[in-house]
Amino acid sequence: MLDDMRALRDAVHAYRVAATAAGLDWPEQAESPAGQPPDVVHRIFGVDHVAEQLTWLQAQRWPDRHLLPNVGWRMPWPEGGDALDYLGLSIGTPFPWRQQLPLFHFDFVLYTFVLAGEHEGEIWRYEISPDAWDVVRAATSLATLFDQWTRGIAAGVVVYDEHSKWLLVEDLARATELDPLAFPVAPIEETLLRARQRECGVDMAAVEDGFEHSEELFDAIVAAKASLDA
Repeated sequence: MLDDMRALRDAVHAYRVAATAAGLDWPEQAESPAGQPPDVVHRIFGVDHVAEQLTWLQAQRWPDRHLLPNVGWRMPWPEGGDALDYLGLSIGTPFPWRQQLPLFHFDFVLYTFVLAGEHEGEIWRYEISPDAWDVVRAATSLATLFDQWTRGIAAGVVVYDEHSKWLLVEDLARATELDPLAFPVAPIEETLLRARQRECGVDMAAVEDGFEHSEELFDAIVAAKASLDA
């Protein structure tokens, strides 16, 4: 889902306010207007447009440090086909595997932004592990994701660590009003994971036969990268 731009701006602002109140060093800066992605982004991901919601987020001048929960950071615009390697765990997505941009990187989890189709604007997550078929939607939109993180700070399950100077997710299970899949923790409780996969349209047959489908996806990634170099 593509957020109303005002709702997205408000959600990101609320997260920064909560994060700084918790202790994170994140000085306020003037908002930057939505920009344009590098031309190569359209070729890398096979799309003819990129949503304003994404270009606005990427245009914001954030400090060069980990600002997101569990040592996460916003990834820059990709510059070449190697960005497709991040999508090697996209087994069973209900949209073309290539039409998603790696956006947030955490220690063991990758979040992507879906670029096209009926799932445009959704945030999907992947555990960075060679044998974890946990492709699943993390949030229906960017604003929803930031709102969950803000609520996590308010609930005391996203806390500022004075030693590391990072925001860390702790004891998420006690905040039953929050969506665990919005938070970059791994592994996810399997019953919840499988139920959410079915709910958001993941091809469970592909997930259950992940190794075979991973070979097909690897071949597709190699072919896509070759087409970019042609």
